[in-house]
Parts: sequence; C-alpha cells; structure tokens
Amino acid sequence: MAMITYKFKLEPTAEQQKKIVETLHLCRWLYNTCLEQRIQTYKQQKKSISFYTQKKELPLLKKELPIFKTVHSQVLQNVLERLDKAYQAFFKRLAKGGKAGFPRFQGKNRFHSFTYTQSGFQLKKKYLYLSKIGEVRIKQHRQIQGNIKTCAVVHKNGQFYACFSCEVETKKSFKTNQVVGVDMGITHLAITSDGQFFDNPKHLRKSERRLKRRQRSVSKKKKGSNRRKKAVHLLAKCHEHIANQRKDTAHKISRQLVNGYDVIVFEDLNIQGMVKNHKLAKSIVDSAWRQLIQITTYKAENAGKQVIEVNPYHTSQVCSNCGQLVKKTLAERKHRCKCGYQEHRDVNAAKNILKLGLQKIA
Repeated sequence: MAMITYKFKLEPTAEQQKKIVETLHLCRWLYNTCLEQRIQTYKQQKKSISFYTQKKELPLLKKELPIFKTVHSQVLQNVLERLDKAYQAFFKRLAKGGKAGFPRFQGKNRFHSFTYTQSGFQLKKKYLYLSKIGEVRIKQHRQIQGNIKTCAVVHKNGQFYACFSCEVETKKSFKTNQVVGVDMGITHLAITSDGQFFDNPKHLRKSERRLKRRQRSVSKKKKGSNRRKKAVHLLAKCHEHIANQRKDTAHKISRQLVNGYDVIVFEDLNIQGMVKNHKLAKSIVDSAWRQLIQITTYKAENAGKQVIEVNPYHTSQVCSNCGQLVKKTLAERKHRCKCGYQEHRDVNAAKNILKLGLQKIA
C-alpha cells in the first residue's frame, strides 16, 4: 500500500471563508497555548506532558471557552498531534547530535492548515462537506483513487485548497530491465549514466527582476498599512509561482525516470553543507535537488520500482572505466583518463553513481 495526496481548489463563500480563517485562528491559539503549557510544566515540575494528557483536557477547554465548540473535535486533536510530532522530531535530532531546533510558537503567517483525520468531511459531487463549516464548492479536476484517510484544509496567499491523503494499492508497472545513475548539477538539473541531459530551467534566476520589484514595493510601504499587506501578498504569490514551477519540473523529470528505469540511483547530497558556499547557494536552492529525489522516490514506490541514494564522494573524480583517480577542477567539464577513456564529466560521475548503487543491491 502507498499514500497519495490529491490537492483541489476550494471556492468558499464569504461566510465560509470567515469560518475557515476563524478555525485556523483557534487552532493556532491551541497549538501555542499547549506548547506554553509543556514548557512551563517542565520548567516548574521537571515533567513532560504527553499528547494523551493534553487530549483529555479538550472537553474542559470547550466548557471554559465555548467558542471551541465551533471546531470539529478531531481537528483539535490533530493540532495536539502536530505539536507532539514536533517534540518527537526535536528529541530525535538531539539523539543524532544535530541541530536541535526546539518547537516554536506559530505566528499568523506560519499556521496555514487544519486537518480532519477520520470523519467530519464528505465529498458530494461538486461540493465538499466540512463539519462546522458547511458545503464548500470544490474544483475536483480528477478522480480520486483509493481510500481517503484525511482531509486537510489549506489557506495560503488568499487561496483555499483541500488536500486528501489516500491509501492506494501499489501498482506493479511494466519492467524495463533498465538501471540508471543520476548526477545532479546546476547547468543541467540531472544527468543520467546513459547520456541523457535534463536542463535546469533556473526559475528563480528568471524571476529575479520581478521579485526585486515586488520586494522594493514592500519596503517602501508603511508597516501595518493595507497597501503594505497588498504588496506582501503579491510578493508571496510570486514566490509561490516559482515554487510551483520547480515542482512541475520535478514531476516531469521524475515521471520520465520512473517510466524508463527499474532502478534509479541518486547522490545522497549534503545540501545544507553545500549552501554554505555563498557563490553557489542561490543556484543550489533554485535547483531543488532534494525535491526531485523525493518525488521520484514516491513515484517509484507506487510503481514497484526502486530508488537508491549513495555517497557521492569522488564520483566526479574517479574514472568509471578503470577506477583510477583523475583530479579535475570544477571548470573542467571533460573527463580524460590515462586509460584512453573520455566522457562528459557529469556522465562519468553518473556511471560511478550507478556502480555504487548496484553494489548496494548485490
């Protein structure tokens, strides 16, 4: 079984929009209050509050603050689950010795969604029934497959969306008996071991002039004014458009890879470390390598295929033909070895990546 998420646009009435925004406000208040409760309890009593303890207090909260009766019970429970997951992730990072990142309080611009986990929602042709909100018109542009597990309502940049997480059976796609190694780059987004080059559209670079214009417009407006809010909204929409372009590119490339190969081998890149190089940071972020790997991975799992990540150490320096180390600068785009083998630098790296991946399988 695999999980797939379907995202559809909602067209709520003015009254329904008001209810959705109010629900988000109450969920954010609950999240921040419960986070404060956990922090203060630990400071004063050196005890940790569990998810179940806070969950049991929800009926009491509704008695003291009747406004919370306007929010579906499972939506409130999911808020506490989100907080608990943030704590669990924090402890895992501590155990690994990485940057801890303690759960933070959520501001207005950081809390965009609430989730119905098991009930409280129902699709009715052109409408989506949401408990405590009503029947909201939905643009269902494709058929949903599998069993719907959760429904998340998202409010972002003035738009409303419904995201359905569905459990579907893994479909065994046709076998191609082909394997491939993929080298990630900046000039080309992805280069395969069989010599296929996928161009990097560089969406952020192409939109820089428009972004700068929007950012200047924001900086000129008075803080707290309606004109500044409008300028911020336009800037956010511009960033969202770029993010959607990146996602679209990743979907197209990943589909070609999954359709064409049974085993796909990527580099396990330390992107956080790489972006510390300020000369390449913007280009690396614009390439969105991790997004491409994640999308390819879930599509491969749904098709019964395999994605492997390997350590990229020396893959661009070692000769894929004889295994000899041939040191090259970043400016050298051609691999030339004493054994006589010549190849494009990135194709040579992709072949080394493929070899490492096949060693993992063997």
